Parts: sequence; structure tokens; C-alpha cells
Amino acid sequence: MREKHQKQMPLMAALMDLDEVKQMQAISEIVDAKPIICDYVLQDLIRGKAKGSVKGANGMTAEQVLRAALVYRIHDCTYRSLAFHLEDSTLIRWFCRLGIADKGFSKTTLNDNIKAISASTWQAIHTEILEVAQQEGIEKGREVRIDCTCVDTDIHPPSDSSLLWDGVRVITRLIESARDDYGVRVPGFHNHTRVAKRRMLSIVNAKRKKARKAAYRDLLKATGKVLGYAQKTVDRIKDDLTLDPMVMGMVGLIDQYAELTQKVVNQTDRRVMHGEKVPASEKVVSIFEPHTDIIVKDRRETLFGHKVCLAGGASNLILDCWVLDGNPADSDLTVPMLDRQKQIYGRYPLKISLDGGFASKVNLAKAKSRQIKDVCFAKRRGLKETDMCRSRYVYRRLRRFRAGIEAGISWLKRSLGLTRCTWKGWRSFQSYVWSGVVAANLLTIARAKLKPLNAKPAT
Repeated sequence: MREKHQKQMPLMAALMDLDEVKQMQAISEIVDAKPIICDYVLQDLIRGKAKGSVKGANGMTAEQVLRAALVYRIHDCTYRSLAFHLEDSTLIRWFCRLGIADKGFSKTTLNDNIKAISASTWQAIHTEILEVAQQEGIEKGREVRIDCTCVDTDIHPPSDSSLLWDGVRVITRLIESARDDYGVRVPGFHNHTRVAKRRMLSIVNAKRKKARKAAYRDLLKATGKVLGYAQKTVDRIKDDLTLDPMVMGMVGLIDQYAELTQKVVNQTDRRVMHGEKVPASEKVVSIFEPHTDIIVKDRRETLFGHKVCLAGGASNLILDCWVLDGNPADSDLTVPMLDRQKQIYGRYPLKISLDGGFASKVNLAKAKSRQIKDVCFAKRRGLKETDMCRSRYVYRRLRRFRAGIEAGISWLKRSLGLTRCTWKGWRSFQSYVWSGVVAANLLTIARAKLKPLNAKPAT
């Protein structure tokens, strides 16, 4: 019977019978089956003193932080939208263990607590999840495929002119903040941001090399003056004992940005003024994310971030993740990745399939010495198929098997936010990547457990 109005709202809405709901329920069961995971998270929260972890009003529990972090990565949302879903979504509130009368959490609280989970903790959680997959018979780690990708840092396309402009405006802002908020007086200080910006735009729009070089010379001169002001400000803060002690916190920031800006000045002077070719390992590509590496992919494109080496299994689980500092050759990673598999499973896999960049006769010999029966490199690089595998059929099958890791990497980038890391700092970068891998593995296990239930009967 249809009514004009709803006479009484239900006390608690029931979860709907949808695939997405079933997946979250399956993930919740996995987390409940491994209570030690929450112990790992609790240690990080206490160590980092995240909001509500030690004193004051009741904050987020370790379980709530972990579950909120999983929702954040699975849905690839912002902290603002996560805070909204914690207030609005019945499923998300149930998953994050919020009662009917419980309030949600602000985006600031979510940010502070989720980022307090370290990369080592995510890696420990990953190990526990692999144990669940092994116990459920989903993944045994006998066949492994390995490939590398790059995760970008959250920076603008770098150029020497834009980096010099970044240094000028940031250091100037800090000096003015010290002057206006704490009364630090710097003799002879002038604001050169307008001049620096004009010279930066002149460099971008210059059509001739001579005009560009002249603009660079003026920009370097303005940057040098700002670096001088920065040193005077630091000296004044250290010498003047009458200043507010809180101003000492600015000394580290000014020194940090001044040191990075000085490196940019040096590389610009070498490259533009003296025509030198500066090695990638000596370049600064961001004063905000100085840990960023320059990753060149087969001379096709240049990426700015960090190289990540991934090992996948037959079940599409990510068995291992290695976030690299620098840009080592793939061929140097073959043996370390195999040894990491032994650390995870206590044995080497029976079959491995790797991208062509990993191939070399030395790597093949070292893999065979570890009792790995079949070793497939996507490009032979002078190696015979029968030397790598027991037969050509096995080689071709493993070569097709390796292509699956490409799909896994694409899924991580498209759906779980591993195209670009939006967290700041090297430590947070590692945590961001590992949290994405953990979320992906939990989704994969949940779908594998639900697959028999959703499979259509044979006709």
C-alpha cells in the first residue's frame, strides 16, 4: 500500500545487498581476523601523539584510524569528502565503527591520524594480509611477476626559473612573518618578489637565448640578495635574546629553504651561465619535495617522483613493494627482489617473470642458483628461451603471465591514487604507496572470497 508520507523513520537503516557492501564486509572480516594489525597502528599513534591518542577527550581508536585509512585509499577521496561520508554514509559509518549517536571526525583529525601510520606499519599489515591469503588458498607465492613503475610527487613541472622564483617568494614570506609577528628587524631588507616574478616570466617568454640569459642573470642577482636577507634574519634571531622564544621555530624553516635555494642557484649558474651539463643526481627539482628523483623512461619521457618495484602473484595480489630512493637500473633490482620473496614466504618462487629491463646473463645465473626452475625475461637480450625456461611453451606462457602486472599497476594508478602522491615528505611518500598496496590487496582478497558466491551457475 502506498502512503502519502513516511509515518516513522526506521531507527537504523539496514545495509543494502550490493557488491560494494559485500566487499566492505569481507574486508572488515579480514581486519577482525587479524587483531594484531590494530596493535601496530596503536603504537604509531602513541609514538606520533596523534590527536586524541594519549590525553584529553576520546579520539579515534586505532581500529577507526585503520578503517578510515582504508576507506580513504579504496575510494581515492579527499579528507573533506571522507569526513562527509563518515557523517552521511551508513556503510562507511558501519565500517569505521561509528555508532548511531557518534559524531564523525573533522578532516584535520583524519589527516593527522591517518598520516601518523608509518610505512613500516603498513608493511607489517601487508605481511599479515598475505598470511590470510595463503591460509585461504588465494595466493601461495609460487609464480611471481615483477615490474617497475614511477609514482609522481606533488610538484609543478620544474625549471630553474620557477625554482628560483619559489625560493624568493617563500623565503621573503618567512622573513616578513618574522618581522610582523615577532618584531625581527633586518637592516636593508627589501621585497624582491615582484622583480623576481617578472624575470621568471621574461625567461619563460624569451624567444632568444641572449634575452633569456640576461633575465637569468637578473633573477640570480635578486635571489642572491634574498639569500643574504635570510642569513641576516637567522643571525638576528639567534643574537637577540629579547625576542619571543617561539620565533626560534622559524630558524629551521628559513635555513631549510635557503639551503635548497642556494643549490638551485648553483645548478642554474652551472647550466645557464657556464653551459655545463648538471647530472640528475645533483639537481634539485623542488624546494617543497626535495626528495624527488628524476626518472627517465627509455628516453621517451621524464617523470618526477620515485621508482617503485612491484612483485605480483597469480591471484593479482601485490606480494612485495619496494619504494626506491634514486633511479637504479632494473637489472640491479633482480636479485634483491628475489631475496625479498624468500623473506616473505621463507622460500624462493618456482617461476618468475620479469620485464626486459631486468634481463642479463648474470641475473639468470643467480636466479637459477636459487633453485628457481623457470626464469622469463620479457626481452631475451641475447638469452635463449630454453636457457631461461624448460621449454619454449613455458617461456611464452610466463611471458603472457608477466603482462598481468601491467594491468595491476594500471589499476593501482587509476583507482587507488598511485599516479601521484599527495602527501608531503619522503616518509609520507612511502606510507602513501604502501597504504595503496594494502588497500588493493584487501580488495583483491575480498573479491576472491566473494567470487564463488557471485559466479553464475553453469547452463
